[in-house]
Amino acid sequence: MLGRVPFMRVLVVEDDRKVAGFIQMGLREEGYAVDVARDGEEATTLAHVNEYDAILLDIMLPRKNGLQVAAELRREGRKTPILMLTARDTTEDVVRGLDAGADDYLAKPFRFDELLARLRALIRRGGSTRLERLTYSTLEMNRMKHQARASGKVLDLTPREFQLLEHFMLHPEEVVRRTELLEKVGVVVTPGIGYGKNGEGYVRLSLTLPDAGVVKGLSRLAEWHAKK
Repeated sequence: MLGRVPFMRVLVVEDDRKVAGFIQMGLREEGYAVDVARDGEEATTLAHVNEYDAILLDIMLPRKNGLQVAAELRREGRKTPILMLTARDTTEDVVRGLDAGADDYLAKPFRFDELLARLRALIRRGGSTRLERLTYSTLEMNRMKHQARASGKVLDLTPREFQLLEHFMLHPEEVVRRTELLEKVGVVVTPGIGYGKNGEGYVRLSLTLPDAGVVKGLSRLAEWHAKK
């Protein structure tokens, strides 16, 4: 259920579209932000440009396998927790995965509740260099406690609004397009209305903050202003 966990960002690396879609949908329903990579090259690219709290990594991937991806990230000093997902569950394969840099191992087929439990355990143990606190102007955000303040006052935000505000605070003074909000946060910004899924979106977030102009200062929605 959305909001049961603090906002966390997970990279799912899986070339099977059905499996990747199943994991992505389940994690988003639990309140996680999810990016999906279809091959090893895309996985390393995303891991280089984004901060993740955990990586769910299949071994059998095109272009670069999961063992190579894990080893490369560890050589670079990246400590993001890695959970290997694969149908190959022999002792030898488990050892190879752990030696490559994985923190845990889950064989397919798996129960989704077990995947969630292992993911939560990895994130609790930590290791990622993800920033816990964000600030901009009068805004302060504690990402682990899932709390945001404006001028010292706690903001009453829905989980979706919290994710939207976090995305803005991670990209201050940048142009953020509607397509990016849909892909990264799952919010649909409609020109002239601004509401996302379940009625949560840009307009309500603007009205919730004491100074609505702060949101515009954080990020500018180019397509929003162009088509409003």
